[in-house]
Amino acid sequence: MSEDKKTKNKKKEVKKPNQEDQLKEMEHNYKKALADYQNLVKRTAQEKAEYVKYANEQLIMEFVPVYDNLKISLEHIGEEDKENPWVKGIEYVIKMFADLLESNGVKEIKTLGEKFDPHTMEAMQGQGDKVTKEVSAGYMLNDKVIKPAKVIVNDESSN
Repeated sequence: MSEDKKTKNKKKEVKKPNQEDQLKEMEHNYKKALADYQNLVKRTAQEKAEYVKYANEQLIMEFVPVYDNLKISLEHIGEEDKENPWVKGIEYVIKMFADLLESNGVKEIKTLGEKFDPHTMEAMQGQGDKVTKEVSAGYMLNDKVIKPAKVIVNDESSN
């Protein structure tokens, strides 16, 4: 009978570490699941912020050609018409357009006199690294190029 008690005690001793191991494993799995969930929440928030940041890109790309054409229209105004109220109205609309685009994170890419940057510009003609003429304006939305600037380049030594 005393042997039966000893074997029972041994069985109890064997179960204790096993239960502790199970408890530790369950705790580890809980912490791992909690960390995975927290990472998912963070990643989802980042993806949502990224989506919101660029959600207007399609709409903005539809407005950009209108803005460009308004700017081009002023290039063909003669000196005698520069003070015409109608021309002043067009200039005001262009300024409103520029302010609207800027408030939505759109920046025009600076090109004239700048060094050619293949990440933001497309060379339409010439060779070299200095932009001498802008054919078409380029735009960035929150530091992402949405329309590269089309430019003419020349080598600085040829000027």
